[in-house]
Amino acid sequence: WSVPALVVIFLGGVAWFGSHELDPAKPLKGADPVRVEVVSLDWKWLFLYPDQGVASVNRLVIPAGRPVNFRLTSASVMNSFFVPRLGGQIYTMAGMETKLHLQADAPGRYRGLSANYSGKGFPGMAFAVEAVAPGQFEAWAAGAKGGGAVLDAKGYLALAKASENVAPYTYRAVA
Repeated sequence: WSVPALVVIFLGGVAWFGSHELDPAKPLKGADPVRVEVVSLDWKWLFLYPDQGVASVNRLVIPAGRPVNFRLTSASVMNSFFVPRLGGQIYTMAGMETKLHLQADAPGRYRGLSANYSGKGFPGMAFAVEAVAPGQFEAWAAGAKGGGAVLDAKGYLALAKASENVAPYTYRAVA
């Protein structure tokens, strides 16, 4: 073996193992993760919290310091879920499920967006990410249960209709 060949093999091995350590579908180590199901719609984001029994539109609330396991899909065209300051971007596609694992290490407010052009409402397809203390997360979920509509089949069909620049709101329950 020549020295250049060994260097190429070594660098290839480092790149191979390093890239697999950063696989977005690989769960993060740490505390019990929060599960969030994400649906990209025309032109808004739906966040379902199955363990809390609530949902929100264009507002993602997560506990700081705790891993978040996302399951993502699209109700229509392909989109790209992106929270730049948390380091995650992944595509959502109709009829398919992708996974992403992120964690906000400290409380803060972050910008989430679609990074894939998806039609005329694309510029307004942004969402707020609020990383809060764990107790505040539980209080937010409990507060969401106290008001708003129930997301049922009829409500989902209405939500799935194309709309632009949708202000954030929550659902108190998910049927």
